[in-house]
Amino acid sequence: MPPIYPNIVPQNNLRLPDALTIKYGPAVLLSRFVLEGDKAAREQGIFLRLRHDFAELQYINKQQVAKSTWFPLVKMYNPEYTELTPENSYWISGEDKHGEIVLTQAGRVHYWPDTTLEQEARLMLYGGRDEGQECVVTTPAARFISGVVLCAGAHWIRPELRGMQLSHLLARLGRCYALSRWPIDWCIAIVAPVLVEKGVATGYGYRHASRSIVFPGAPSGAVENVLAYISAFEAYADLAEYLRGALSKSAAEASPVPVSVSPRDDKVTNISSEGVFHGSSSLS
Repeated sequence: MPPIYPNIVPQNNLRLPDALTIKYGPAVLLSRFVLEGDKAAREQGIFLRLRHDFAELQYINKQQVAKSTWFPLVKMYNPEYTELTPENSYWISGEDKHGEIVLTQAGRVHYWPDTTLEQEARLMLYGGRDEGQECVVTTPAARFISGVVLCAGAHWIRPELRGMQLSHLLARLGRCYALSRWPIDWCIAIVAPVLVEKGVATGYGYRHASRSIVFPGAPSGAVENVLAYISAFEAYADLAEYLRGALSKSAAEASPVPVSVSPRDDKVTNISSEGVFHGSSSLS
């Protein structure tokens, strides 16, 4: 099994704010963003939860694939193909007032202290199984993306809720959560070129896009993918900007939001006011 950076594991299926224990990054910014983001979702009737039961995500995916509202999970987020544990991954569910899941987003954290995305892309996207799959990496950015890397995906929103920019909020909430829990160096996503051309990747907060990653052996053929990426420091700035604008201008103006903070901050901050169990330190 690949190495995992030590991190605090929350209890499964907590409310998102209750699952947040800030170990890394600017605590004021990250805690405020999660609280305001959760509030914005609740104002639209959506209740966010932090989970690591990927079998449930797979079950939801299969249901929606049958309804033609989603594509099958890629192997990186499919528990039938890869080792997804509470220490290396999470997913966020959004439930409506009836308790039905109406949106999802997932993240997988990779620990590459001595390698780069260029070396790891093939196994990463095929769920860690080496079956002789081909992968052609030509993006120059893959050569310097290393360390602790968050790869986000499994974005899904029920059709009637699309067009409300919930995906912009959800992508940033997932990134914010990961930045608080792991000493993230880079946040990435592997996306289709059309998502870059239409500005979707930018809407998710990614500052850069670099071609290409091609999988000649993929079932759909030689599919080109684009690497969308943002550094941890750029991610902090993006969260602060989104907080001042789209989320909660009045809350952000109450006091300055610090963004120039080391991602290796050792402070641990528990933001819940409800005394909810937040998990234990795991070194596995």
